[in-house]
Amino acid sequence: MQDPSAISWKNPRQILLVLVKSVLALGMLAIITYAGFIYEASSLTVGWLYLTLVMTVALFNGFWQASVTSVLALLMLDYYFIPPIHSLQIGGPQDYITLASFEVIALVISRLHAKEKKGSREAAVNRIAMEQLYELSRSSLLLDMRQAPGAQLVVLIHRIFCLDAVALFDVNLERQDRAGEWDVNEENIAKECYQGGLSEDDPAKQISRRILVIGQGPVGALVLHGEISSLVVDALASLSALALDRHQSLEKEERAENASKSEQLRAAVMDALAHEFKTPLTAVQTASSGLLEMGGLTDMQRNLATLIDDETSRLNKLCTKLLLTAKLEAAQVGLQMDAVNAKSMITAALESMRTDISADRIQIAVDDPLLTVNVDRELLTMILTQYLNNALKYSDPGTPIEIAARKSHSEVLFSVHNFGSTIRIEDRERIFDRFYRSSDQKDTAPGTGIGLSVVRKAAEAHHGHVWVISDDVEGTTFFLSLPTGVRRKQ
Repeated sequence: MQDPSAISWKNPRQILLVLVKSVLALGMLAIITYAGFIYEASSLTVGWLYLTLVMTVALFNGFWQASVTSVLALLMLDYYFIPPIHSLQIGGPQDYITLASFEVIALVISRLHAKEKKGSREAAVNRIAMEQLYELSRSSLLLDMRQAPGAQLVVLIHRIFCLDAVALFDVNLERQDRAGEWDVNEENIAKECYQGGLSEDDPAKQISRRILVIGQGPVGALVLHGEISSLVVDALASLSALALDRHQSLEKEERAENASKSEQLRAAVMDALAHEFKTPLTAVQTASSGLLEMGGLTDMQRNLATLIDDETSRLNKLCTKLLLTAKLEAAQVGLQMDAVNAKSMITAALESMRTDISADRIQIAVDDPLLTVNVDRELLTMILTQYLNNALKYSDPGTPIEIAARKSHSEVLFSVHNFGSTIRIEDRERIFDRFYRSSDQKDTAPGTGIGLSVVRKAAEAHHGHVWVISDDVEGTTFFLSLPTGVRRKQ
C-alpha cells in the first residue's frame, strides 16, 4: 500500500506542504523539549509527550516524517531527561525499546491512516463514477434511435467522464465515431480493436479497449483515452452494447413493419385486379364456349376458339387463387370444417384433374381406409390438387407419382412424391413464398409462383404446416401436416 504522504517531486505545491508540516513537527518537538527541560518534567512525562507527537506526525505527515521525528525525540529524551544529563549514551535496552516503540507506533498509525485515506478516496471515486454512469444510462435512453447511436454515445461519454478521447465502432452500420483528440495513426483505432478482438487496458498510455458483446456475438468496439478505472470501462462497454442493440432491433422492427405494409398493399392491389379481371374473363370464356357450341367452324377456327377457352379458363383459375390468397392473408376465409375421409379426398383431387394426368402413373397409399380428418373440404382439395399439379409439371415423363395419407402421432400427414428435378436446400422454404420461383426451375415449366403460397396459407388456416424434401436419389416429396381433430369413422 502506498503511503498517503508520498509526494510528486514535480509538484511544487506538494513539496511546500511537506516542508511546512515538517517545520511544524520540528517546532512542536522543540517546544516539548524546552518546556519539559524548564519545568524539570520527568522522563516518563516527556516520553509520553514525544510519543503523542510521533503519533500526530504519523497521522498527518506519514511514516518517514514520523520516523525522523521519533529518532530526534529519542535523542532529545536521552540528552535532556535521562541521566547523565547532556550526554548521548544510546545503546541500553531502554533506549532500544523506546525507539522500537516509537517506530512501531509510527508505522501502525501511518498504515492505518493510509488505509483510511485510500478507502475514502476510493469511495469518493466510486460515488462519482456511479453518478456519471447513472447520468449516461439516463441520457442513453433519450438517444434518437432513428440516427446512428455511435455518434451520440461518444459525445456523451466524452462529456460526462471528462476523457481525452473516445472512439466507438458499430459493426451493424460499419461505422466508426470519435470524440476528442486522437493522433493521426489512431484514426481507425476502434475498428482495429474490433478486428483484433482486443479487450485490454494500457495504464502507461491511459488507453482502454473493449469488445462490445450482446448475447453470444460482438456488435462493436469501444476505445477510451484518459484516466478511468477498468470497472467503469466495463460498465461503459455494456451500456454502449445495449444502445447499439436497441438501434439494431428498432431497425429490424421498422424493416418488418415496412415489409408488412408493402405486402398488405400488394395483396390489396392483387385482390382488386383479380376482381376486375373476373368479369371480362367470364365474358370471354362464355363467348369462346358459345362459339364451340354453335359449331360450323373450320378446323383452324375451332382450334383458335379452343385455345381461347383453355387459356381463359387458366386465367380464371389464377384469379381465383389470387382472391383466395388475399382472403387467407386477411383471415377472411370462414372455414367450413367437416370430418372427411382421407382416401375420398385424394380421389376427389385426382378426379378434378383427370384430363391432366394418366391413371397408370398414380399410386395411392393410405394406411387406414377409414382414416378421417376434420378440415375444410374445398381447401384440402385445393392443396392436394396443387401438389399433384406440381408433381406432374416437374416429374420425369412416365415416372410414378405417389400420393399418401397416414396418421402420425397427433397429426395426419399427406404427401405427394415424384421423381424429377430436385429443389435446392436454399429454395425449399422460399418456394412457399408468393411469386417466388426457383432459378433452376423457371424455364422448366410455366408457373406464377402463387400456387404453393396459397397452399401454405390454407395449411396455416388449419393450424397445420407444409414443407418439402428433395434428393437426386429419393426424389421430391411435398408434405402437408394437419393437427389433431383426426378420428376414425365407426
